[in-house]
Amino acid sequence: MPAGSCRCNLVVVSPLENIVEDLKALPPDRLELAANYIRRLKPVSPAEREAALARTFGCLSPHEADELERIIEEGCERINERSW
Repeated sequence: MPAGSCRCNLVVVSPLENIVEDLKALPPDRLELAANYIRRLKPVSPAEREAALARTFGCLSPHEADELERIIEEGCERINERSW
């Protein structure tokens, strides 16, 4: 080939394509970690927040709720000025 005439193919790869290729190379346990991280980055809509709250509403028995409230009042509502 004469000087200055190079046949090169330039392929532009998007960041998403790079990420997908990286994910394909991960073992299953690391892929699950990556998926969890990605889910945490995704914004949560008010409707999704309300749905999550609705799914957990009433999951404690009255006894469990009373016990949780007691533990919070005993351990979390005290201020120790020396610990700051």
